[in-house]
Amino acid sequence: MNFRKLILVALAATLSGPILAKGVPYDLDPMHTFPSFEADHMGMDLWRGKLNKSSGTMLLDKADGTGSVDLTVDLTSIDFGLDELHAWAVGPKFFDVEHFGSTATYKGKLSGFTAGGTPKVTGTLTLHGVTKPLDLKVNIFKCQPHPMTHRDWCGADAFAKFNREDFGLSEGKAWGFDMTVTLRIQVEANLHVDQP
Repeated sequence: MNFRKLILVALAATLSGPILAKGVPYDLDPMHTFPSFEADHMGMDLWRGKLNKSSGTMLLDKADGTGSVDLTVDLTSIDFGLDELHAWAVGPKFFDVEHFGSTATYKGKLSGFTAGGTPKVTGTLTLHGVTKPLDLKVNIFKCQPHPMTHRDWCGADAFAKFNREDFGLSEGKAWGFDMTVTLRIQVEANLHVDQP
């Protein structure tokens, strides 16, 4: 390899490394991050549930008002308050976690939260082996020192609606179920421990 090629390889390695990741890292707090949802039951009422296990990271650039979020949810932690419904949801008629895997992910880009503004989030949801665009409406977004740890601490309340049939989850449609799911995400994140 000649000297010019060596320089180009080194430059490419530098540009593809962590230097491109813009913002300060935060870890999502699994004890205070609970996606929840509402889904129709034959037009008679709404089923409500939550997902008890999630993890992820956030990058925030407060000066630019930009950032990103990467959230992974354990579908086997779905909780309706009814064991029989849980078994059905993770089984072959719905999430089919044995075939499609036990996680769903959301990856999004944040923008527009300078000077206390509420950010916009544009991103994608991957569920049941399908990835589709899904933007979040953010009702609350706030960062401040944590009262106990005194480290930077951020929280948000986000909202979205999607058609579950788009993700191959059409069970119940023939019986008159509305395919619309309302998703709500309450999330808190702590400044990563390696940050000052």
